[in-house]
Amino acid sequence: MKVVLAYSGGLDTSAILVWLKEKYNAEVITFCADLGQEEELSGLDEKAARTGASKSYIEDLREEFVRDFVFPMMQANAVYEGTYMLGTSIARPLIAKRLVEIASRENAEAICHGATGKGNDQVRFELTAYALRPDLQIIAPWRTWDLKSRTDLLNYCRKHQVEVTASADKPYSMDRNLLHISFEGGVLEDPWQEAPNEMRVLTAAPEEAPDQPETVEIHFERGVPTAINGRSLSPASLLLELNRIGGRHGVGRVDMVENRFVGMKSRGVYETPGGTILHHAHRGLESLCMDREVMHLRDSLVPRYSEMIYNGFWFAPEREMLQAAITESQKMVSGDVRCKLYKGDCRVIGRRSPYSLYNPELATFEQDDVYNQADAEGFIKLNALRLRAQAERRQSM
Repeated sequence: MKVVLAYSGGLDTSAILVWLKEKYNAEVITFCADLGQEEELSGLDEKAARTGASKSYIEDLREEFVRDFVFPMMQANAVYEGTYMLGTSIARPLIAKRLVEIASRENAEAICHGATGKGNDQVRFELTAYALRPDLQIIAPWRTWDLKSRTDLLNYCRKHQVEVTASADKPYSMDRNLLHISFEGGVLEDPWQEAPNEMRVLTAAPEEAPDQPETVEIHFERGVPTAINGRSLSPASLLLELNRIGGRHGVGRVDMVENRFVGMKSRGVYETPGGTILHHAHRGLESLCMDREVMHLRDSLVPRYSEMIYNGFWFAPEREMLQAAITESQKMVSGDVRCKLYKGDCRVIGRRSPYSLYNPELATFEQDDVYNQADAEGFIKLNALRLRAQAERRQSM
């Protein structure tokens, strides 16, 4: 049997690699995606080989991640439960997609991941795999093996002489990519307990942020950001730069209790500085360029679209259908937005576009020759017809 394993070189996937060889007598090929996690990936292929892998793939997917996954999602202003900007959720379909593609290239019978049976990631990985290659076998060790804890994994690795740098002491878990970093578990499992300040990697504490605000200008083409302060950047470089700018001002950190797809509530702390700036800027530009009814209809679909991503349905037909509508809605969302950043706050302070629907002659409070205010009387009376009918009925009862 040949298996492609989503591999990080950490405790879990190191143990899984050995376990696959032991349980299935499998040839194991490892795959690690560089999505901007800032971890040292050099030497990972040698470590996989020492642990028993026959072959390793380490791929830089940062540009594809931001261009084909993050930015289309941001065109929809997708936010799960009003707070979470889906940083982990949007990364999983790309990882699973490459797992499937490598399995096809290597003629592997199965893919394997290290997600637990309690979380969302198992769903996201496997729904993607079923959508793209339903014939592939999926192995999820945490749902089948008899290792039940981090201590069990450490003992298993010691028994099989697998090199690991982890210890049994782990106050929380982290997941990082170009869009965000998440913290879960450990001290966060008490929702009354304030998250410690050490859970700040991308964002400064507002108390320690600069005392002077900073203004940043972002250019959009069809709802997609393309430049910062007049400088054109690739998708990944643009998001990385906004992470730096927003992070030093403490922008984009949230602490929330969310509803997992599997049914339980979970607390997470998320840092999404660049994504938060883009979200506010994109909204600001849409307010200028987007037709009211198109915007309101799109906004009514955002919670459903966000749930699709959170729950792992990126490659589902309903998400693709919605994406087509969202892309269509962005045809005129081009222009520039200025945001002011200050001690955790991001505010839009200016927006301009060649496709603006804003007419100062109509909006002015000064005298104008465009809008006949007397027309409003008929408009109000027509809209009040049903209300008047209700009132007359009440009075006659």
